[in-house]
Amino acid sequence: MFVRKAIDKDALKLISVMTDAEESGFMLFAPGERRMEEASLSKFINSINNAPKSGFFIALENEEILGYLMIKSENLSRTSHRASVAIGVHSNSRGKGVGTKLFEYITNWAKQEQIHRLELTVIENNEQAIHLYKKMGFEIEGIKKDSLQINDSYVNELYMSKLLQYR
Repeated sequence: MFVRKAIDKDALKLISVMTDAEESGFMLFAPGERRMEEASLSKFINSINNAPKSGFFIALENEEILGYLMIKSENLSRTSHRASVAIGVHSNSRGKGVGTKLFEYITNWAKQEQIHRLELTVIENNEQAIHLYKKMGFEIEGIKKDSLQINDSYVNELYMSKLLQYR
């Protein structure tokens, strides 16, 4: 397994992985809610990869995409040291080190980009993801109460972050 930046030609395979990840019910988009098209995803990949301190990364094995991780930074002088992270792993690849490999790769990449803070949110009852994030050095900072509505119930999200030392 190896990690690299996604390219626009990965879009069609990525749609399958992203759709599968959303079927878990633990992503921002509800299962079946987002309709992705190859052309628009290709454009998005290029856009995020061309933004400063940002990137769309994929984990591959035998040319099959197993998972993805997006990292997006900001341009403001007071916030350019931080980046938001979103990750998804295909259901066939969960629990097999894909998330760990993606986080290890982007942590090193982020240090090279002089990013000091990685941050994410996670649904409070997504125990598998929370375990991964803690294993990768993320800490819970707070709770976004009732931030999502899932199946007529309000659900909390956890704020998590990891501080990087690159100097």
